[in-house]
Amino acid sequence: MEVDELVNKLYNKYPFTRIENMDSEAWAGYEAIGARIQEAVAATGKKRAVVIVECYPGVRQEEIVAGLADSLAPALIVRSEDAALEPSEVDRIVERYMTDDRVFGYMAPFRIDEFYVPARIEAMRRQLNEVDNGIAIVIGFGASLIAEGDVVVYADLARWEIQQRYRSKEVSNWRTDRVENDILRLYKRGFFFEWRMADRLKKSLLGKVDFYLDTNVKDAPKMVTRQALFAGFAQTASQPFRLVPYFDPGVWGGTWLEANIELPKREHPYAWGFDGVPEENSLYFQYGDVKVELPAINLVFFESIKLLGDRVYARFGAEFPIRFDFLDTISGGNLSLQVHPTVEYIREQFGMNYTQDESYYILDVEPGAEVYLGLKDGIEPEAMLADLRKAEKGGFTFPAEKYVNVYPTDKHDHFLIPAGTVHCSATGCMVLEISATPYIFTFKLWDWDRLGLDGRPRPVHVDHGSKVIDWNRKTDWTTSQLVNRIEKVKEGEGWTEERTGLHELQFIETRRFWFSEPVLHEANGSVHMLNLVEGEEATVESPTNAFEPYVIRYAETFIVPASVEAYTIRPSGPSAGKKVGVIKAFVRE
Repeated sequence: MEVDELVNKLYNKYPFTRIENMDSEAWAGYEAIGARIQEAVAATGKKRAVVIVECYPGVRQEEIVAGLADSLAPALIVRSEDAALEPSEVDRIVERYMTDDRVFGYMAPFRIDEFYVPARIEAMRRQLNEVDNGIAIVIGFGASLIAEGDVVVYADLARWEIQQRYRSKEVSNWRTDRVENDILRLYKRGFFFEWRMADRLKKSLLGKVDFYLDTNVKDAPKMVTRQALFAGFAQTASQPFRLVPYFDPGVWGGTWLEANIELPKREHPYAWGFDGVPEENSLYFQYGDVKVELPAINLVFFESIKLLGDRVYARFGAEFPIRFDFLDTISGGNLSLQVHPTVEYIREQFGMNYTQDESYYILDVEPGAEVYLGLKDGIEPEAMLADLRKAEKGGFTFPAEKYVNVYPTDKHDHFLIPAGTVHCSATGCMVLEISATPYIFTFKLWDWDRLGLDGRPRPVHVDHGSKVIDWNRKTDWTTSQLVNRIEKVKEGEGWTEERTGLHELQFIETRRFWFSEPVLHEANGSVHMLNLVEGEEATVESPTNAFEPYVIRYAETFIVPASVEAYTIRPSGPSAGKKVGVIKAFVRE
């Protein structure tokens, strides 16, 4: 069975958007790509031409050079990063933003030109000027600083692919003297320093390049023109779409994802499913026979208002503030007992503008499933913190049930978790986590006496956590404010709309719809993120035929841009005439 036939019947692990009227603007393979760049060079009419290949950190630069050599026959190859500061100097400059912690740093404000030496740039420019005839290639992260270029290519890759290259030790961090084998520290430097700087450069440059190069798959590049790329952005920001999901093992991983998403078996069970995280996930744009993968955050950068809405953009800028992901503990283990920072704390300590408010929507359970949430009445903060610190040192098991409420849970329960609330999903839950997007800012308080998959203790942050725990969130408050605050909002023939959260302290609103007939959703100034939480299939349609009907299947997360004025969702396929359910999240007014 072909992949495209397969995904029509199951959870679609390879969703794509077919971009209209741009089939001739995409190429696959170095031979075709090199020939197209050669044509662009010839069109300049110059005897000496400079081809700039600006690269996101982690791109396989030598593969690109080798792949283009036959077509371009370069007279000179300049590696721009030879003009950058020495790694030891880069380490010195960014050290205060990295901190000694394995996980947390501080958002660094740098721009790429701050790490290049003007005298070295001038020396490279003189080298380029010495080429009388032929093509000179300038390649690297910062290549666009060296020369304007007669043809400019932007080489990109997805955030998830960078992490895979870290794990395989194929790449390390940019311009560092430190040999680092700790994946958490590699990711930290990328997250707090490199990717922020690279994104600033990308946002300033991508609208002016000639070509966009997808380098995600080894020796299988794809390239599109800038016009085709931005046509893809514009089309995607005008219709429902999905991100390309990925799944990752963890120490508490369960069995639900493997069984229901039909994932390949792994040595360690799948714990996470990332199906709605634009900063991490990618998009597939299909141009004829060429499928281009690009970071989903690019769409956020270049179609911010159409995607997010004016109101959301005014509040958050070019950031996607909502995240959907899966946490699988079915036949697995407990998540770490944890708490998220308050807005004030995350701003002062890490340079973030908003925090990780979240919720657990229970997609499925096995018997005995529970959620830890809020603190018990009558506990003493000093005693709880003393026990947490004692457990952190080892040789002592933290008595979680002594201090934290434990709630039995069932399918379709919804637990709200504003920042400062102690919580964790216990074994037996398949959680659709609906949250704000600063997703690495979890302060683990207790990790159940276990090691990470790397054999090392997972980082615990009792000191951070102690400063943000809201000690007033006791049993009565938690039960009344955070557990199944479900109320009917509207109903019509064949449908019901319910408000399920989030809490008044959180900026995300969630609505659940049960329906056996088409139900209308209207724009409200915010992007919508949704998931089909019950039923096999539903179809999203435009009342005015503004976009093609879009089919979604059970557990799939999808996004409806703010620019879509109205859409309907109806049960379809095997679910036609049956009652299905979706949960929708958006930013409150």
